[in-house]
Amino acid sequence: MSRATQEPATVRCAIYTRKSTEEGLEQEFNSLDAQREAGEAFIASQRMAGWTCSTERYDDGGFSGGNADRPALKRLLEDIEAGLVDCVVVYKVDRLSRSLLDFARMMETFERHGVSFVSVTQQFNTAHSMGRLTLNILLSFAQFEREIISERTRDKIAAARKKGKWAGGRPVLGYDIVPGSGGSKLAVNAGEAERVRAIFKVYLEQRSLLRASAILNERGWTTKAWTAKNGSPQGGRRFDKAVLSKLLTNPVYVGKVRHHEDLYDGEHEPIVDEGVFAEVGLLLKSNTARDGRSPLNKHGALLKGLVRCQGCGCGMGHHFATAKGKGGRGGGGGAKRYRYYVCTRAQKEGWSVCPGPSLPADELEAFVVEQLRALGQDQTLVADAVRSAQSQLRERLLVIEAERVGVGGELDAARAELKGIVDAGRERNGSAARAAELREAIRDLGSRLRRLDAKLAAMRDRVMDEDELAGALEAFNPMWEQLTTPERERLLRLLVQRVDWDATTETITVAFNAEAGAVEAACPS
Repeated sequence: MSRATQEPATVRCAIYTRKSTEEGLEQEFNSLDAQREAGEAFIASQRMAGWTCSTERYDDGGFSGGNADRPALKRLLEDIEAGLVDCVVVYKVDRLSRSLLDFARMMETFERHGVSFVSVTQQFNTAHSMGRLTLNILLSFAQFEREIISERTRDKIAAARKKGKWAGGRPVLGYDIVPGSGGSKLAVNAGEAERVRAIFKVYLEQRSLLRASAILNERGWTTKAWTAKNGSPQGGRRFDKAVLSKLLTNPVYVGKVRHHEDLYDGEHEPIVDEGVFAEVGLLLKSNTARDGRSPLNKHGALLKGLVRCQGCGCGMGHHFATAKGKGGRGGGGGAKRYRYYVCTRAQKEGWSVCPGPSLPADELEAFVVEQLRALGQDQTLVADAVRSAQSQLRERLLVIEAERVGVGGELDAARAELKGIVDAGRERNGSAARAAELREAIRDLGSRLRRLDAKLAAMRDRVMDEDELAGALEAFNPMWEQLTTPERERLLRLLVQRVDWDATTETITVAFNAEAGAVEAACPS
């Protein structure tokens, strides 16, 4: 009696290979070839089980296993999604990934499409529970090894910097990176070094990052340009304030190397005089303190950042001019300072582009203060302000409350889904990545919910009735006289949303933060 034999189902196997560096890949038989040969031998040993080797090569040479951004790996995952692969074979598990999170996501993709995973040298198959356990253990050690390598690399860079060596990074204008047996070094590029010194000189002459950047761009000068290993052009950016500031504060130009906050004497030759570098640094710090980021307002601009030019649609900055007294230099006459709010477009492009490029600051500020005083005396305006403010506040409250309900619903749904995964034990059977995503989403949603609750509480605290607002405005006049200039500035910012200057009609419109409408009046003379 003959027994019918049944052919085993065909298992289409894809071999994935990877090498972290490009070193040695030019050889006729390299590491990728050795990995593939081992995979082919293992597949051949399973021929009786129906295993066949795909002719498609999935080789990633010169790519780290710390992330999944690899061309051959992406092709492999696309082929798995398309149903072209039944089993993935690697030489060692860390060839596929050194990241637990990336690997968990890949395993979820494998399981969803019924694809098994085999490591040739570590003798396990994810088709079995013991293979999956072994895989997770090995992968944990692979990630540990990657983290140790990262720590050693950081320590090596720190040690190199302390010795003044160039420890890698983007090339800088003025130097070329020259490889050597003891590591790469910085060599002065004579032409670029002369340009760097000229850039420092331009800034010292202009005393402004904006003006200096404009001059450098007019000359066609750019940052350091170089070609990457893959042949793509890098650098060569136009100058702006941030780019120029970074160049002017780079200690490399005075022969130093930086590691975190510490500076060390470098092996390379300086190309900028230390005195020039120090002078530029002091000027940069001085300008930073005056560029509006400083909390100081030593010139008493009460409406700083609030005044806008309606004709140009841009802000009006605070400026001043100084005129000598009648006595002159020897006659004892003192200098008088005149303050103005000036249209920023007119300042940049010339006064002819704006119909009313400036306003006297003292008169404008006095006008705005008078409008606030008048508002406190007019009960009709107070009542309108309360009604308008409360109406808009309630509308905003409804929007925020609706957003809170939506976020709360998302949070409840995420918690319920995570509970289902944990209760069913699916977290151990391929849903670990989804569980991790849900935990991260729960953290983010919880944080959003707390921020929304805080915003709602603050908005509800702002609800006030007519008597409260009237009392606050009535107290404005006696309180104003007791305030210092910085306190007056802060108070105006709380009460005034913006001040619009229409030079065509010569009117000023003051919009209050309560959104109670605006007060319009003729321009003060």
